[in-house]
Amino acid sequence: MELHSLPIYHRLQIIFFTLLSTTFLLHATHPIAIVLIRFLTTNLVITATMTLSITFLLFLHFRSRPYPVYLLNYSCFQPPSHRKCTYELANDFVLHQSRFTTPEPVDFMRNIYLKSGLGNETYGPPFMFEKDQTPTMKNALQEAEEGILSAVDSLLLKTLISTEEIDVVIVTCGGFSPSPSLSSLIVNHYKLRSDVKTYNLSGMGCSSGVLSIDLAYRLLRGSGRKIKNALVVITESITLNWYDGEERSMLVGNCIFRVGCAAALITNDPSRRSSSKMELTHCLRTHHGADDSAYHAAFQEEDNKGITGVSLTKDLIRVAGVNLRQHIKILAPRVLPLTQLLGYAYSGVANAVSGGQMKPIMPDFTTAFEHICVHTGGKAVIEQVARVMKFSDSVTEPARMSLNRFGNTSSSLVFYELAYFEAKGRVKKGDKMWMLAFGTGFKVGSLVWKWVKDPKPEYDNPWNDSIDRYPVKM
Repeated sequence: MELHSLPIYHRLQIIFFTLLSTTFLLHATHPIAIVLIRFLTTNLVITATMTLSITFLLFLHFRSRPYPVYLLNYSCFQPPSHRKCTYELANDFVLHQSRFTTPEPVDFMRNIYLKSGLGNETYGPPFMFEKDQTPTMKNALQEAEEGILSAVDSLLLKTLISTEEIDVVIVTCGGFSPSPSLSSLIVNHYKLRSDVKTYNLSGMGCSSGVLSIDLAYRLLRGSGRKIKNALVVITESITLNWYDGEERSMLVGNCIFRVGCAAALITNDPSRRSSSKMELTHCLRTHHGADDSAYHAAFQEEDNKGITGVSLTKDLIRVAGVNLRQHIKILAPRVLPLTQLLGYAYSGVANAVSGGQMKPIMPDFTTAFEHICVHTGGKAVIEQVARVMKFSDSVTEPARMSLNRFGNTSSSLVFYELAYFEAKGRVKKGDKMWMLAFGTGFKVGSLVWKWVKDPKPEYDNPWNDSIDRYPVKM
């Protein structure tokens, strides 16, 4: 950053401390140093003025620093066991609901499901387990309330934060936006203060969990501590996004999306640092919607019979790879060690000089992070990220296991991965973690965390009843 772009008091700090440092770097017997010391000792008014100036500049420096932002804690919703969506149940549901004119759509969904990487313990929405099995607004509200209230209740119990201390509520749900809003549901249920600030994010796809944390981060860093605690609730509606048509690209969503919800408390209160899990050190979000293929890669629209669904095109995997490369070009200089950056820069120059014959190397991001939460969008997405980033199976294991156990829970997926790391006891104080997620639009989001303390086992970890069986062979 150039000097002229800084605030005036920052510029004064830099100039003053540069002059002061230069003075002290001179040898004590240097004539200039002797003259300066003699001048200061004989002119007490000037000396006192300089002392007060130094104190004032130090005060401005520490006052103007951005506040650290911490993840106090989080909770993931685990539906009751009778909501498990096994292959047999999913198959019976499709056959019972079938309005298809040919058997091809059912065969297609069976094939996708068997290749998806999902296991037999994912969770379906409430309407799948009712007699008429019809997705309604009432069912969608039931799904939202069950996940949100369960996750928030558990979170408040663990953090011992009172509802009076919540300054901001951020709710993200891509495909369900009722009126009153889901944030109003939370305000009403928990009787939050009348001056609480609320935000509702929608239509942002699977990246919105990362993006909602990014929003909380920016609000807390720029609030001057007028805002201390942000409640972030991350969910999605399976009920009203169920597709009942025959378009193949829209049927894929029926096979991979499952119920999930996460809630997190983000704070800038320094007194809570010791009780927090992690500090959020970097956020990055990039939007690639200017490109038509990226914009249409995942698109909600009507099919030729007027039935609404989300089309996941064949181009989605390619788009994810291309835009991930663009995203990490910005992220890399912020997080990679110098040796990796030099190699990355050299390969970029070599590529330009050779006219594209020498492809740029991919830096090793495992040198910057001990743990990586890869977007759990589906088996093909995980494999594409692994190819682009040169990740080994051990790096993508948490993503593959989360997909197997919980399916694609959309915006909350990285928090189920985070819970996997904790359940396995793989994280410790000082470790760095990278969360990576993609979303419609097309968006890529990154969160970089640093563990503040060693995590302890928690009663509500969604892996508690199954972690001993993982990893499973896919």
